[in-house]
Amino acid sequence: MKYLLDTHAWVWWNMSPKKLSRKARAAMENAEGDSELLLSAISAWEFCKLLEKKRIGISCDPEEWMSEALRMPKLRLVPLTPAIAYRSTILPQPFHDDPADQIIVATAREENATIISKDQLISNYPHARTLW
Repeated sequence: MKYLLDTHAWVWWNMSPKKLSRKARAAMENAEGDSELLLSAISAWEFCKLLEKKRIGISCDPEEWMSEALRMPKLRLVPLTPAIAYRSTILPQPFHDDPADQIIVATAREENATIISKDQLISNYPHARTLW
């Protein structure tokens, strides 16, 4: 099973794991065997934008924080490929117009992964699997 972490799930896992649902935490903690945790490259950008807008704060260097947060067991960073970029623009409608969410959903669809997300706009989207 593959799980793609939405940006907030990745950040919460590394900052405030108690914010994660039981199901999300269990999936992230128990990634064993063929299970894999994925993170879209766009999530690193979203994290930086949250810092820029002062929506979150950290007490260390952001690059060090990201480097450490990317060392999660079984985590694979998925690059933003030209195919994912294109597919994010042709998702089956209706879907909202947040480019980062479009890339996250397109990445999950490309990887055949379930998205770990609390975001209702993503969890209500019928063309992607989610877990929360």
